[in-house]
Amino acid sequence: MNRLIDQPVNGLAKRISSTLAQDEQELIRVEADLGADGHFGTQWIVVTPKRVLVYQEGEAGEVIDIPIEDIAIARTEGLIGGARLEIHRKDAPSVFVPFSKTQAQKFSETTRGIEQLRKGQDFFVNGDLDKTRCKECNRLLPEKNGICPACINRFATLGRIAAYLKPYKSRALWLAGASVVTTVSELLPPIVTKHIIDDVLVPTVDTEVLDGDRLGMLGMFVLVLVGIRLLTWGAEWVHGWTITWLSARVTADIRSQLYKRLEMLSLQFYDKRQVGAVMSRVTSDSGRLQDFLVDGLPYMLINGLMLLGILVALFSMSWQLTLYVLIPIPAIIAWGVFFWRRMRRFFTKWMQSWSDTMSRVNEALTGIRVVKAFAQEEREISVFKTRNDKLTRVGIQAEVNRGVFFKTMTLLTAVGVMIVWYYGGLEVIDGDLTLGTLMAFYSYMMLLYGPLEWFGMVNSWMTRAFAGAERIFEIIDTPPEAYQDPDAVPMPNITGQVKFDDVTFGYDKSKPVLHEIDLDVKQGEMIGLVGKSGVGKTTTVNLICRFYDVDRGSIQIDGEDVRNIRLEDLRSQIGIVLQEPFLFSGTIADNIGYGKPGATFEQIVAAANAAAAHDFIVSKPDGYDTVVGERGDSLSGGERQRISIARAVLHDPKILILDEATSSVDVQTEKRIQEAITRLVKGRTTFAIAHRLSTLRNADRLLVMDAGRIVEMGTHEELLEKMGAFYNLVQLQEEISQIIAIKE
Repeated sequence: MNRLIDQPVNGLAKRISSTLAQDEQELIRVEADLGADGHFGTQWIVVTPKRVLVYQEGEAGEVIDIPIEDIAIARTEGLIGGARLEIHRKDAPSVFVPFSKTQAQKFSETTRGIEQLRKGQDFFVNGDLDKTRCKECNRLLPEKNGICPACINRFATLGRIAAYLKPYKSRALWLAGASVVTTVSELLPPIVTKHIIDDVLVPTVDTEVLDGDRLGMLGMFVLVLVGIRLLTWGAEWVHGWTITWLSARVTADIRSQLYKRLEMLSLQFYDKRQVGAVMSRVTSDSGRLQDFLVDGLPYMLINGLMLLGILVALFSMSWQLTLYVLIPIPAIIAWGVFFWRRMRRFFTKWMQSWSDTMSRVNEALTGIRVVKAFAQEEREISVFKTRNDKLTRVGIQAEVNRGVFFKTMTLLTAVGVMIVWYYGGLEVIDGDLTLGTLMAFYSYMMLLYGPLEWFGMVNSWMTRAFAGAERIFEIIDTPPEAYQDPDAVPMPNITGQVKFDDVTFGYDKSKPVLHEIDLDVKQGEMIGLVGKSGVGKTTTVNLICRFYDVDRGSIQIDGEDVRNIRLEDLRSQIGIVLQEPFLFSGTIADNIGYGKPGATFEQIVAAANAAAAHDFIVSKPDGYDTVVGERGDSLSGGERQRISIARAVLHDPKILILDEATSSVDVQTEKRIQEAITRLVKGRTTFAIAHRLSTLRNADRLLVMDAGRIVEMGTHEELLEKMGAFYNLVQLQEEISQIIAIKE
């Protein structure tokens, strides 16, 4: 039993507990964001096994108590700008609870739960609803069920990214060494400049030297600067080369791990996500992470060391003047924190707009045939323009605000410069400070403000990069299919006995698609599944492949629950021809041999012959080396279907699944395929789905499905004699065929 529970606020928990009996269980507790009058407010609905309670707004608000047996029907009704839950009572006025459109999914499940209780059905609602707000800070999420950028644990994320450096420890040590040398070499020039001014150019009484010695010292100091510059160049070259190599390798490792996990995830994962959004994890998010690894992470170390070194140098020269230098720093830090918090909203909007735009582009280009078939090019261009304009506006806002930030930061640093010149100048005039020391102070001050500005900027940079990293890690952490289950039963040679035992299943567990399916299939038996669209035929065969796990009951192969069989053994012995054949962008031979790597050319030709595909293949200019194009677009639908059948034939499965295998071929080709299938199914357990009922005459048994249940079972002749659901389907098809024949 699942529950749907919102967290109560403002003392509601006490109010609810005082209303409910001690042993009364809350099945549903949800908040409506509109009051009874339809204006913004709060109402709460609590559902228990025996009643529905509606708590109206305020501590003293009315509590409406509705016993389950008094409910005639519960439903949601759409309104302009919102909707409402309607609870119609048998002998009392109806109760209406309005809510905004954002809560539609939650109240749909609430209505479902009330109806299940009213009808005496098993109670099951989906408590795992799409999340649009962060549970921690209540901010809107950039995408449904996504990561909240404001609540990312940056240190944990940084630690996880750094863990990918373990295989490259020696390179990481080179990077750390180069960073230290770079930092030291950046700190040395102001010290040398101080000595050039104080000891050579403007020597004091204490340091007065002969002219010849001054020239020698000048040359020596210049050579020291040249050496420092060469050292800096060498360290920066090693640093740049190492971080570029490391970031590329780390990003490649993360991207490879991400793609591996994407391949190993269940179909249920993809049912809830757009392909474009998933693709952005592999492209945009990994690219953003690499940018941070190249330009962010190494400079965090360098600038951190730089700040420490500068402060040590400044305090060693004059602690009084150093305090003056630090006067603008609180303002710089405060401005940076304020600004980047503001900018985070723009960056979040920009990322969401980018994802929406790319998803639309992916969708439009994937369905380009449909776009052109309905002459909707201008419409798609208009939709893209709208989203692109939104993306542009957000980008402009971000850049304008970025410009304001840097100009303001320049103003604040200028204040520091003026303070140093004034107070430092006074100390030089009073003889408390040398000119060289003042110039060194000025140089260090400029070096100090640079890292401070950078740390203000990198805060947002880290937020975006870590948000991308968290989205990547979210997928990597998603449990894969059970390929590596150590407790799985190895079954390298199944015979093909299949049994459905009280199977109930729904893609959403609260909305079953199949109900209490019982079926016992013998080895080598051919089962035909018929019925209207949407009754659960394809879902039934998907469960055999364990694309999804049943919610209740079990599916057994050779007496073993499919959930216990080693997944690789299970799927390697099942061949499937999908209703919509999919081909990869290689040659015809590559596609036929896809399910059996290393197949010989003779085996590929034999499979093509069995699928009635050989003749059309050899008629192509390049024969079996013909490139089929993306998704097989260079072939007709019937040709793609026959290659898909040949692929299943070559796979040589013990269990064969044909999902509308002849739906895209002409009558003559269908006859040849049916002859090939008749030979193919011998010795194999076969499940065939077909809307064209005549193609299933040779099936050992036909299952007639309706609303997720088996309503009839028997041979073709037996079902016709019953004159039931199957008979009605046959009659309907014959009538349609006659109408088509008359029109022709």
